[in-house]
Amino acid sequence: MFRNRFLALILALGAIALGGCSASTISGTPTPAATATATPTPIPAPTPTPIVDLSGNWTGQYSGPFNGTFVLQWNESGSALHGLIQLTSPRETLQISGTLTGSSISFGAVGVVTYTGTVSLSGASNLSMSGSYTDIANGHTGSWSATGVPGGAG
Repeated sequence: MFRNRFLALILALGAIALGGCSASTISGTPTPAATATATPTPIPAPTPTPIVDLSGNWTGQYSGPFNGTFVLQWNESGSALHGLIQLTSPRETLQISGTLTGSSISFGAVGVVTYTGTVSLSGASNLSMSGSYTDIANGHTGSWSATGVPGGAG
């Protein structure tokens, strides 16, 4: 019997000791609150600005399923391009619109043709662009190139 009481006393003391080790809000010791970590706001990549003003007249040539020359008249506002292209083969004048992002250019006539390419400047006023075109009606592709004078003097 003494042994049972001794064992009960040891178990009780052990329970009290273990109970003191557990976290409790009754003990009066505040539990630290979780701190919120701010999520950084992603910074968008800057949009490249056009290298020059493409406004004005351009002359060029194209080859592929269609071969000929063209005159391009651009008006540029920021990175937006609007104007006319006069083709020799097939002979027609089309309204075109497009964009210039850095040195990359894309433009076209809705439902007719799309052009993509690169604009480059050599020297103070030698501006050129070149790339490829796609005839939307049949999917045929070809190449094109043009020269102009920056800032609208063409």
